[in-house]
Amino acid sequence: MRREIDFILTRTPGLKAKEIAKRLGVTRKEVNTFLHQNTDRYVKDDDYCWSSIGANEIEITLPGKWLTADDFESRLLRADDMDSSPGSLVRVVFTNRCKPMIDCTARLLSLANQCAHQGREVELDFSAADSTFTYLDRAGFFDNLAPDVVVLPERPSESAAVRHRGNSDTLVEFGCVDPDIENDELINQLTEKFVARTTSDYLTAAYTVFSELIKNVAEHSETPIPGFAGLQRYQGNREHIQTVISDSGIGIASTLRPSLREHYPHLFTQFGQSSLESDMGLVAEVMSKGEISRSGGANGLGFKSSREQAVKFNVLFSVRQENFCLKLLYENGALVDIKRETGLRKLLGTHICFDFFLA
Repeated sequence: MRREIDFILTRTPGLKAKEIAKRLGVTRKEVNTFLHQNTDRYVKDDDYCWSSIGANEIEITLPGKWLTADDFESRLLRADDMDSSPGSLVRVVFTNRCKPMIDCTARLLSLANQCAHQGREVELDFSAADSTFTYLDRAGFFDNLAPDVVVLPERPSESAAVRHRGNSDTLVEFGCVDPDIENDELINQLTEKFVARTTSDYLTAAYTVFSELIKNVAEHSETPIPGFAGLQRYQGNREHIQTVISDSGIGIASTLRPSLREHYPHLFTQFGQSSLESDMGLVAEVMSKGEISRSGGANGLGFKSSREQAVKFNVLFSVRQENFCLKLLYENGALVDIKRETGLRKLLGTHICFDFFLA
C-alpha cells in the first residue's frame, strides 16, 4: 500500500483518507490506519488532508527520440547523485516516442535491478509512452526486471517476448544468463540471428563472441543479480547489429587484480594498485590483448578469443565499468582507436556492447 499511496500523494498532495481509499479501492479505515502508523512519512493538516513527507525523488526523464547508451549516461548525470541520496525514490519517466536502443535499454535494466536489490524504491513510468512500453515488452525487458520495481500504469499481464520469442528478424529478446547452466539456447539464438543477417562465414566468429562472453558473466560476475544478453539489428544511416551482454558484478579489474602479483608481475607493476587510471589501464589491456586469467592459466575471461573473432568485422566494442567506459574501434582487423570516458554515474558490473557494422 505504501507505494500506491506515495504515488498518489506525490502527484496530488492534500487528499483526505476517503479520497485516497477511493482511488486505491480499499476502505477508508485501512488507509487511515496505515497513515497514522507512518507519521514519519505522511503529515495531516488541520482539514484532515494528507501529504507525503517521505523520501525525495530522483527523476530521470528519457526524451522522445532514438536513445543510445550515451544518451542514457547523459540523462543519468543530470539527475541527482543516488549515492548522496540513498533513501530517494528513483523514478524514470518515458516521454512520447521515446525509442531506447538496446544498449540504452540494457543499462537502464541494470540500474533498475541494482537499485531494487539495494532496497531502493524504483518506478518506471510509461504513462505517456505506449509504444516504448510495447517495444520493451516485446524485447523481454519486463521478464528480466526485478519484481519489486513499480511499472506504471501497470506491468504487462503476459509477456509478449515469451509469446513471440524467436519470431523477429531483427531482435533476440533479452535472455537471462543463468550461472548454473550452459546457456546454450541463448547463445544459439544470438548466433543464429547474427548469421541470418550476415553470412555463414561469420558462424564461428559470432558463436565464439557470444559463448565466451556469456560464460564470463555466468562464472565471474559474483552477484545474485542475474545477467542478461540481447541483440537488435538497426538500419538507419549505417546498418549494424548491436549486441549487449551485461552483469551487475564486481567488474573486470576487481576480478583480475588479485592474480597479477603472482602470475603477471609486469602487469602488477603497472596496474597492481586500485585507482581509476589503473582500472582503466588494466581493462584496456585485457580487452585489447587478452591472455589474462585469475589463475594464470589458459582459462581467462574469454576476451582474447572474442576479440580475435570480433575484429574480423568492422566493430565498435564498448565496455562500461562502475564509473568509466572504454570504446575500442576496429576497422579491417586492426584496432584504430580507444576512447576513454570518465566521470560516469555509478553502475555496478560489466556492460559490453558490440556494434557490428554491416555496410
